[in-house]
Amino acid sequence: MTRPVMFVLDEGPAAEDWLESTLRRRYSEEYEIVGATTAPAAVERLSRLRTASHPVAIVFTRAATADGLSFLADVRRMHPTAKRVLVVPRGSPSAPRLQVPAALLQNRSEAEPVLRAMTLGAVDTYLPSPQDARDEGFHQAVSELLEEWAYGWGQDRPAVRVIAHEGSVRGHKLRDVLARNGVPYEFHLAGSSAGRALLEEAGYTGAMLPVVITYTGLALVDPRTTELAAAFGLAELPSEVVDVAVVGAGPAGLSAAVYTASEGLSTTLLEREAIGGQAGSSSLIRNYLGFPRGVSGRSLATRAFAQVWTFGAAPVIGSPIRRMRRTASGYELSRRDGARMVCRSVVIATGVTYRQLDAPGLMPLVGAGVFYGAATSEARAMQGRHVFIAGGANSAGQAAVNLARYASQVTILVRRGSVEATMSRYLIDEIGGTPNIDIRRNTEVAGAAGDGRLETLTLRDSLTGATCSVTAAALFVLIGADPRTDWLRGVIQRDHSGFVLTGGDIVGTAASDVWPLRRAPQPLETSLPGVFAAGDVRSGSIKRVAAAAGEGSVAATEVTRYLTELRDADSLL
Repeated sequence: MTRPVMFVLDEGPAAEDWLESTLRRRYSEEYEIVGATTAPAAVERLSRLRTASHPVAIVFTRAATADGLSFLADVRRMHPTAKRVLVVPRGSPSAPRLQVPAALLQNRSEAEPVLRAMTLGAVDTYLPSPQDARDEGFHQAVSELLEEWAYGWGQDRPAVRVIAHEGSVRGHKLRDVLARNGVPYEFHLAGSSAGRALLEEAGYTGAMLPVVITYTGLALVDPRTTELAAAFGLAELPSEVVDVAVVGAGPAGLSAAVYTASEGLSTTLLEREAIGGQAGSSSLIRNYLGFPRGVSGRSLATRAFAQVWTFGAAPVIGSPIRRMRRTASGYELSRRDGARMVCRSVVIATGVTYRQLDAPGLMPLVGAGVFYGAATSEARAMQGRHVFIAGGANSAGQAAVNLARYASQVTILVRRGSVEATMSRYLIDEIGGTPNIDIRRNTEVAGAAGDGRLETLTLRDSLTGATCSVTAAALFVLIGADPRTDWLRGVIQRDHSGFVLTGGDIVGTAASDVWPLRRAPQPLETSLPGVFAAGDVRSGSIKRVAAAAGEGSVAATEVTRYLTELRDADSLL
């Protein structure tokens, strides 16, 4: 077999055994459809596929029993990237368009196995059983799962190829930027036959690495983010004055750009590094409204980015904004590389940056075993290893669940005695149901060591002060974040932590001459009229993806209102 496998374990009644044939009719040209009627037979066939290093894309099963959950655990162990799908009965024939599975409409005890499987992360998603071969709702969900699998497995057609030495810090940084922007890429070690062939074809000796080769054949030596963006036509600032510049392309910025552009405002979306912000690196967001089966941060970000593009907003990725000043035309934004643009209004949605962990030995190993975020881009490299996560909030829990698909053991290090106050219940339950994740409470990182790459961590008991040394393949640091607002110091009002003040908080904390207009500032307006803040960067914001997206849409409405004011000078007296 040369094609990826879609595997079906169907122990149901003979009348329902047509799931395999339904898949075969739709997907057999690109995928090998393999089936089994018992769990032992399925495990044996999947084991042989693993031995042959044959990729398995999706495993379907109807069993939500204890034996079924045991089988799914075997699937996760043998094929960690495969999507595990629980197929449940659809509603009765009298309600053929009902999208909620019948198993979830029964009394709680009958639905409990399905709900438990979802809560514990035993399955990636559930799907209502297809009604017939033309059940497009079913096939759309399958196509989305295949897209997610293809990206994680590296089966997308690569837009770029990265060649670097093993453990290269810059190589890691480039892969992380590409992964967070949803750019399919291939990675080759410089010493491998494929890596040497690519370098030779591009005319490089490999003396200077890493090298990035784009789909057009352009070779870039250790490129910065701006150079990568330029290769895709996403680096040039507009020369004309635009209605609104949205600074930051996380959930808040993407939402603001979608709504301003959809209202017909000329919109430029400025992002310093990666589309999606921190949310874009989440392996699975299960509590985002409208996605009952969950959605990866990458998928959510790329969908939003497509909307931004569709409505005509101009995305620009690369060098961060370093200065904002008021001009006769509105506001001038200057990038670190010297490029400038002018806009009539601004939405600040720069979000936050990962807080640095202060422990001896960590800094030299950043990118070489010590990672800030990056749990998605580096997950596959952790196959069979013991990795550690510092942090006790949702981002740490999501990273642990994702890494557990590959690593032999994931240990979460929490300074407090509990994660109950900082992590969502669904994540706590899922971690509790994942056997290769453990939590060490009252524990902090006291040091790190390694010869060019992380090898050991020194852990300290925060209650007793006792220390111990542990072997570690990687440490992922997710201990909180600080706002990206240094470029706004002295320009707009911020709170003591650097978060941007908006609305009534400006009037309540600043001198009367801070706000120059007769009208009060709008709820998301900063101390500069026409400059708004949305998402995690705003003081008092709720640090959730849905809240950030909501604030982005509100900021867009306030921008429209402000630009309408500009047409009537009397209102600004």
